[in-house]
Amino acid sequence: MIRIEKATKLYGRTGADGAAVHALNGVSLQIARGEFLAIMGPSGCGKSTLLHVLGGLDVLTSGEIFLEDEPIHKLDEAALTKLRRTKIGFVFQFFNLLPTLTVEENVKLPGVLQGQDPSKTINRSAELLAAVGMEHRARHRLHQLSGGEMQRAALARALFMEPRVLLADEPTGNLDSEASAKVVKLFREIGERHKTTIVMVTHSREVANAAHRLVEMRDGKVVRV
Repeated sequence: MIRIEKATKLYGRTGADGAAVHALNGVSLQIARGEFLAIMGPSGCGKSTLLHVLGGLDVLTSGEIFLEDEPIHKLDEAALTKLRRTKIGFVFQFFNLLPTLTVEENVKLPGVLQGQDPSKTINRSAELLAAVGMEHRARHRLHQLSGGEMQRAALARALFMEPRVLLADEPTGNLDSEASAKVVKLFREIGERHKTTIVMVTHSREVANAAHRLVEMRDGKVVRV
């Protein structure tokens, strides 16, 4: 599903000695279709950078990334935008939901931005909210939700366009242990039901244990799989 070959990402000349910093330093990795992959490592090891280049949110300095044989590293911004809207779903630590919208409006936003038929977006959002156990919160606004509920709403939104790949950056980082367990269980169920490939960055060993495979990073490199 995803193939990464010698991925390198440099940032400026900001090192202590004035040298460029390697956020990624020759990372090579293959991720199977339907796999749930966890990435762990200390802060600054490159795991979030890896997630960003996988999702087309950032570009490599050198190396290659293929998604279903499509060379992400060669795409221009317009093509990357289309890729993010149609094939990739994102879930972030801080939810990135819009507080002026209801839960339902947040979930259906990707369809609205794509110009989908309003009745289709309503039906799809209802289906997804039911799938994450949030149908009773559809008309609520964010200030009425717990952290776990907001993350489930964010997950529903990420799934709206039926992405082939779901990228999650510390999705349980702001949740208590009970809410974290529920969210991770949802990720596993969605991956198994829809054969969605999931790549999740986490600091939690307990969360990582729910994945099929664990990648450990340090200093911009994969040190253990």
